[in-house]
Amino acid sequence: MICKRIIAILIGGLPVVPLAAQQSTPGLNELKAVITKYPDSLGAHQEYIKAFRKSIPNASFRNGDSVVSLLKGQYAQWAKQFPRSATVPFAIGEAYADAESPKAKPYLLKAVELNPKLAAAWKDLSIDADRWGDQTGAREYMGKASAADPSDPGYAFYYAMDFEHIDGQKWRSMLYDLAKKFPQSERGAQGLYWLGARSRDTTEKVKVYEQLRSLYPPAKFSWSSGGMDDLFSIYLKTAPEKAAALATALKGQEGWGAKDTLAGKIISVNAFIQQGKFKEAADLLTGIKLSRYSRLNTFIASLKARAAHGLGNTDEAYNSLAAIYAKDPTDDLWKELEVYGKAQGKDAQQIDKDIWQVRQQTIKPAPPFDLGLYTSSGTASLESYKGKVILLTFWFPGCGPCRGEFPYFQNVINKFKGQDVAYIGINVSPDQDDYVLPFMKGTGYSFTPLRATDDWAAKVYKVRGEPTNFLIDQNGQLVFTDFRIDGSNERTLELMISSVLKRK
Repeated sequence: MICKRIIAILIGGLPVVPLAAQQSTPGLNELKAVITKYPDSLGAHQEYIKAFRKSIPNASFRNGDSVVSLLKGQYAQWAKQFPRSATVPFAIGEAYADAESPKAKPYLLKAVELNPKLAAAWKDLSIDADRWGDQTGAREYMGKASAADPSDPGYAFYYAMDFEHIDGQKWRSMLYDLAKKFPQSERGAQGLYWLGARSRDTTEKVKVYEQLRSLYPPAKFSWSSGGMDDLFSIYLKTAPEKAAALATALKGQEGWGAKDTLAGKIISVNAFIQQGKFKEAADLLTGIKLSRYSRLNTFIASLKARAAHGLGNTDEAYNSLAAIYAKDPTDDLWKELEVYGKAQGKDAQQIDKDIWQVRQQTIKPAPPFDLGLYTSSGTASLESYKGKVILLTFWFPGCGPCRGEFPYFQNVINKFKGQDVAYIGINVSPDQDDYVLPFMKGTGYSFTPLRATDDWAAKVYKVRGEPTNFLIDQNGQLVFTDFRIDGSNERTLELMISSVLKRK
């Protein structure tokens, strides 16, 4: 007899068995019996698939596709037994989708054919379409998810985000509407956060972040709290008095304890520099300690350079900024280097030479490779790209951050058309091979996809996660490593490539 408590738990759609019921955790046969009696219980299917995974030795995310495939026979049987149940194909389709498997699509399509209001299936189809490179399909599927469940802010958020690169005005409008419609949801805050973060206009950033702060109190909404970090950085550089006021208002919140002090110091430093009191400015700056990952490190280094230059230590100012520029070049840093370089009688050519002397300290040979192509049965080796600058990225189709970075890479690569620049993407997930060529065709991205595994990437290139990026020179030397590119720093990648191209 089927345990009534098990049925009660699973028919309610709960994906996890409550603590009180754990003493009688259902086995596979019991769960199959529940599904046979209640085929539309998604909770029962999810518990069954979860229990099945646990029954397979060494099952993990890495072999999730293969594990779920062991259930195909059982789900084919249930599909025949319950031909009108959308839950049956959705359950295995969802399991494949969670494993980022190319096998998810037909099951998900069958589910929405049987139940067009199944929003979760439309959502999974949208994410799957992104992996196939079908950006139009991804957008349409997410639109159907949102239409099927207009009360869900998550679907509305992702649908809005799908317009970012095709219709900026509509993207902005939809995110503002999202905030109005869901004033109590993190998704509303998330929409405004990304609107501010992705904007390339400082005035717009400030406007959006201030609206984010007003509509979504940072103490309550984590995305608003993240936006305030960015707003503080902007104010510290442009209006430190406002940074101080913001830090004072948020002082009681996690991570804000010392920011009012930092803002106060920057106000004083600016005043000292303006008054020509460079010693006082330098002393105050010496006491500022930031995390190595702080977005303010370059800003503080620039202030220190100004103080050092004012004290007559121009060489110190120049060298400190040269070290930063060598790894993370920007136009603003170059302008400062020109000022300090000129004071020492250096022209642009000499500055560039100095930058390369800094880089030489960390340049090392790129590990050789000879990897399979997706476009033919042949291979491509590092040696075969000799004479070209290589932008190398490690990725896999299911990697959202990878797919998010590609448009910015492509924008930069397009500027070097016809020049000796190669663009390579090494896929580390063989289970997702079926996605690769359709992804390339659908997106139009120009990188050459190569075959590898995550074990190979970790062993040979010390990759610890994707995306991981490298820039390799014409002689197979690693010049730039572990950088990330988005809309705010496309120019940095352009400067990297240009610099390496000029140095043959």
